[in-house]
Amino acid sequence: MLLMIPGPVQVHERIIRAMCRQMIGHRSAEFGAILKFCSEVMKDVFGTRGEVFFISGSGTAGVEAAIASFSKVNKIVTLENGKFGERLGEIAERYCEVERLNFDWGKPIELEKLKEALEKGANAVAFVHNETSTGMLNPAEEIAKIAKKYGAFTIMDAITSAGGDYVKMDEWGIDVAVVGSQKCLGAPPGIAVVAVNESAWEFYNPKCPYYLDLKAYKKKFGELQTPYTPAIPLFFALEEALKIIKEEGLENRIRRHRKMSKAVREWAKEAGFKLFPQIDGKAEYSNTVTAILIPNGITEKELREELRKEYGILISGGQEKVKGKIFRIGTMGNIGKFEVICTLAALEDIMRRKGIDVSALDVAMRILGD
Repeated sequence: MLLMIPGPVQVHERIIRAMCRQMIGHRSAEFGAILKFCSEVMKDVFGTRGEVFFISGSGTAGVEAAIASFSKVNKIVTLENGKFGERLGEIAERYCEVERLNFDWGKPIELEKLKEALEKGANAVAFVHNETSTGMLNPAEEIAKIAKKYGAFTIMDAITSAGGDYVKMDEWGIDVAVVGSQKCLGAPPGIAVVAVNESAWEFYNPKCPYYLDLKAYKKKFGELQTPYTPAIPLFFALEEALKIIKEEGLENRIRRHRKMSKAVREWAKEAGFKLFPQIDGKAEYSNTVTAILIPNGITEKELREELRKEYGILISGGQEKVKGKIFRIGTMGNIGKFEVICTLAALEDIMRRKGIDVSALDVAMRILGD
């Protein structure tokens, strides 16, 4: 099965082989060396000189660790224009006072409303950088700039952008950022990486959940350990995935991700399909997943099922508010021209057999060939 969904992604054979190693002691120097290497590479991925911590858990575990550990705030503003922005609000409600700013899915965040909330006394902001539920890239730099103007603390969900698009924590002024191993990093699911700058500890709440207490991870990282038994095979995998990133070069990797997503977008436009997010110059399309409105003549379920059964390719549908209305093609991790062209060609075949006139593959091939 070819996974063309917004995570988990296809795993490189090198990474699969790395997981087959014999176990090692998680308090050993050998594991400490793995942790040190992963930390050094992840600092580059996040664009920070701050600390980086690794939690054996999903990306959501990393987001909850970030919000809970730094929940000593007056009020946190969550910016919600998709499923994962809404999840930030749901998590934050468990730990602190929250002002949830809701916007229509697929529409840009209204920055004036953020300013108003901060002017009223909120001193923290949480937002999703790359909202995969809608295929939109939110303006992280602008959000952080506004937050800093009001002295507010910032948490950024970079789960589906770090490793595949530009993330510049220090330059933008982001205090905490999170990524999941199974997205643009190209590793299997199961490790959340949380990057933290020094000023974040001003907001530390010692009453956060025991397992997700980032101060415990900070303390143990000084010994090149994790506070609790880590998922060791997943660290073998992450180490190999990060070696692949170093070999490719982060800038080249970002360029590849952007080229793949552009090819999908331009294919959709040439085919006469509509992209779901409404950008209007106030945001950008995601560079790791493309959300496309379902054309007349086929249902989302039919499209996905026939693609899976006939071609062994898995794409995603819409979630919750946009379920049945869109389909999403992920372009993350260690894939390239071959996988993208196979997916688009298969989609064209299925659509043509449903009476939908589509022939736009040349556009995608030209972009990928540049």
